[in-house]
Amino acid sequence: MEELHVSALSNPIFKVISKAAETLSMECYVIGGYVRDHFLQRGTPKDIDIVAIGSGIALAKAVAAELGGDPKIAIFKNFGTAMIKHKDMELEFVGARKESYQRDSRKPLVEDGSLQDDQNRRDFTINALALCLNKEHWGRLLDPFNGINDLENKTIRTPLEPGITYSDDPLRMMRAIRFASQLNFHIEATSLKAISEHKERLKIVSHERIVDELNKILLATRPSVGLALMHKTGLLHLVLPELTHLQGIEEVEGQKHKDNFWHTLEVVDNICQATDDLWLRWAALLHDIGKAPTKRFDKKIGWTFHGHEYVGSKMVYKLFKRLRLPLNDKMKFVQKMVLMSSRPIVLSEDFVTDSAVRRLIFDAGDHVEDLMTLCEADITTKNPKKQRKYKNNFKLVRQKIKEVEERDHVRNFQPPISGEEIMESFGLKPSKEIGFIKEAIKEAILDGEIPNEYGPAKELMYAKGKELGLIPLD
Repeated sequence: MEELHVSALSNPIFKVISKAAETLSMECYVIGGYVRDHFLQRGTPKDIDIVAIGSGIALAKAVAAELGGDPKIAIFKNFGTAMIKHKDMELEFVGARKESYQRDSRKPLVEDGSLQDDQNRRDFTINALALCLNKEHWGRLLDPFNGINDLENKTIRTPLEPGITYSDDPLRMMRAIRFASQLNFHIEATSLKAISEHKERLKIVSHERIVDELNKILLATRPSVGLALMHKTGLLHLVLPELTHLQGIEEVEGQKHKDNFWHTLEVVDNICQATDDLWLRWAALLHDIGKAPTKRFDKKIGWTFHGHEYVGSKMVYKLFKRLRLPLNDKMKFVQKMVLMSSRPIVLSEDFVTDSAVRRLIFDAGDHVEDLMTLCEADITTKNPKKQRKYKNNFKLVRQKIKEVEERDHVRNFQPPISGEEIMESFGLKPSKEIGFIKEAIKEAILDGEIPNEYGPAKELMYAKGKELGLIPLD
């Protein structure tokens, strides 16, 4: 008896596709992520993949005609695919195909094939599930690799021999780990071993595609699952050697330091409980990368990592450039978070002065809340007493930030006296004296010597001008 899953096809769009296929006397199926997520009850996916036994482009055109109202249809003849955007859905149509690969490329040689050929080329058994959209077999499940069983057992497994699957398209190694991280599944042992064996094949994959998968791992509830798997299989060292260099504990004269690699993974998981911001999660991932190159042992004080925040912020640029990550405000934000990652920690350990808080607010600008979130995530001690102490200290810092900000308004402030006004007041042309006076006013405000107001700032301008031997014109 055929196993039917009619409930999976309750969306009216499937009836439209079925009718269009009938006009072409064509078999068609919904396949991949939509079917997988239906069985996992992960909500209703908006991306729907349709495979046609024949021309996917012809089926897409027939569906567009059935829908009417001139739906947006994009045709990609080179790939034999078409996409229709309808309401909040993206429908992608492709003809069933058979693929073969050359050693130096993950781009396959494609030829027309059967549904079985198409399922064989899928990356994992859980993504090879297909439901028939034709009237005579409506809702019939085609599951040649027992993907339903793998869903129930939370297993990532390849349809064919994993070494072939990963060697053909090495990005699938990243995808296996990404799905394990997103779905909280485990990778079947043979498949996991094959990733380690074929890890070097990842070098033929573009950085953009690798980063796309890495971002999805970072956006998971617990990115440490995927990052640990990448580390175990050797992929992480190929992609982010700056991280793997942090691993290990050295001991000299009985003094040890913590393993900064596993600490970093904890920090990333911690921050994910507080924010969905991808770039703040990247900041958590990279916040300690400067510790490997700055690690030193001092006989008097033990292990040190002096200047690791500055070194780490410089490393962020090189890392983003290498991985083709955006070299824009996103990168600058991550750099800033890495550079300032220890500032609130220092404040929480000592008596918190208004001056120190003002400088923190001024330097962090609109990102002071993000910085505090990062520093709170950095608490990974297993000692309950220490954990309570650190968290309470950060509460005090947050309260102080609120009080100082409300009173002094120093976030992103510009000194009340502009360079133009200084030039006019003393009859100056552009010169270093102007910068000196502006800097003196800014420092006086941050140190609390004068309020952030025009009158006191102007008085200080005259005083500093007098020190420089300048004569005011008014």
